[in-house]
Amino acid sequence: MDKKIDFRPKMFSALRNYNKQTFMADLMAGVIVGIVALPLAIAFGIASGVSPEKGIITAIVAGFIISALGGSKVQIGGPTGAFIVIVAGIIGQYGMTGLTIATLMAGVFLILFGLLRLGTIIKYIPYPIIVGFTSGIAVTIFTTQVKDLLGMTMTDVPSDFIERWIAYFQNLTNIDPWSTGVGLISVAIIASAPKLSKRIPGSLIAIIVMTVVALLLKNYAGVTSIETIGDRFSISSQLPGAVVPELTWETIKGLVAPALTIAVLGAIESLLSATVADGVIGDHHNSNTELIGQGVANLVTPLFGGIPATGAIARTMTNINNGGRSPIAGIVHAVVLLLIFLFLMPLAQYIPMACLAGVLVVVSYGMSGWRSFSALMRNPKSDITVLLLTFFLTIIFDLTVAIEVGLICACLLFMRRMSETTDVRAVYDEIDLNEDADMERGNLEHLTIPEGVEVYEINGPYFFGAGNRFEDIMGRYGNRPKVRIIRMRKVPFIDSTGLHNLENLCLMSQKEGITIVLSGVNEKVEAVLVRNGFNQLLGEENICNHIDLALERARQLV
Repeated sequence: MDKKIDFRPKMFSALRNYNKQTFMADLMAGVIVGIVALPLAIAFGIASGVSPEKGIITAIVAGFIISALGGSKVQIGGPTGAFIVIVAGIIGQYGMTGLTIATLMAGVFLILFGLLRLGTIIKYIPYPIIVGFTSGIAVTIFTTQVKDLLGMTMTDVPSDFIERWIAYFQNLTNIDPWSTGVGLISVAIIASAPKLSKRIPGSLIAIIVMTVVALLLKNYAGVTSIETIGDRFSISSQLPGAVVPELTWETIKGLVAPALTIAVLGAIESLLSATVADGVIGDHHNSNTELIGQGVANLVTPLFGGIPATGAIARTMTNINNGGRSPIAGIVHAVVLLLIFLFLMPLAQYIPMACLAGVLVVVSYGMSGWRSFSALMRNPKSDITVLLLTFFLTIIFDLTVAIEVGLICACLLFMRRMSETTDVRAVYDEIDLNEDADMERGNLEHLTIPEGVEVYEINGPYFFGAGNRFEDIMGRYGNRPKVRIIRMRKVPFIDSTGLHNLENLCLMSQKEGITIVLSGVNEKVEAVLVRNGFNQLLGEENICNHIDLALERARQLV
């Protein structure tokens, strides 16, 4: 096995045959993606509980590093909606310092995932869990935006999902019609924009139009009830210096679970995005390099006040659709955001909060995956159980609990399914050689089982759950045999639990004066049995290659 570190950023291979034509395509794509990312970065930052400039700083720093060091040619990184719930929860409990430490820890976890070659981690996360927590996040994001969308004047908004909705219904009389109009029109603009132009993002159109409308209403119609970003935050366009937080062991211990959730969620989303991008451009990303690049981004970004970042599917697809074909496009996108941050950031204070809420409502609808959710509801009950459990845990409790419980539930269901794939059955009177016997027997079609001999067959892996079935099947025989033949021709492997059960069966049989003979053991399984002393426990003459020898040995013993 090759033990070298699997870190090969796509930037280096992409620049080997780079030319002016490719650069112009990347430049145009990078500019467009930067413009698309602007309103999303502001919205995700505010929804996560931080100031709007921190969302843009995240998109700048993480976007640059993910493109420069990642394993995908076209991946665009930055803050995403998936992190809103977990980030807001960490800030509420541990403050900004806690979020910084958790993000740093998540960066370390992501780098370790890449170094340990766990780039295929996405394959081990059951699809119902991914759909369940993604849909749950979408519902939660929508829930957090109702207040701003309707312009409710609420002094205290509960963090609990159910209590929040109760508070909303209690404050229906406090809805501001002007803010509601701004929010709903924003949603309509974003939804209809793709029909007018594929290049100009609907979220940007909505923000520009609604900002102008809000200013006109305020200055010429005396409407002052429309809350803007400037009413809630003080906007700064200065780049912050790097600040290393004070680390304490108690804080680190308390943040291990949230940090691991950020890392797993970031890995899933970034690798999903890279996989989707591969299918469009016909390329193959390096998943381990991508995880390392994501880890470095999440190590550096929080030092400048940023929040967790990962690959963003929507922005990555925008990059591809506008001609981006190398990491240069992602770097250009970061530079465009930097220029906007330095020179145009003060204008963000005039953006209505209801308009940003409309942007996030559309984002939550896109994240909901309701078609995938409804399709999974037609699957087996075990999948539906995992789906609904993850979904409701996400919206009622939090994402950390949902992923942990969902994975445990999925693992238990997987173990049950695997145990059901192994069948233990008794063979009576004679063996049908037409059913894939251990060896050819000329023109014979059946082998007769001698008196005083029982034959059992294991079909499938011999591991947990399989050994206990022998007792149930043995109870069907009225007389105690002298020999028990266990056919293992269809056993591909045996684990430690299977070995333990088989050993107990052999010892129990020996106490009853019954000899165990194994038949059709393949080389790998036999090697495991020999290493664990079964050749001494049973005797080498009682481990046979095929059923003929096993029956002959049984006749001798009888």
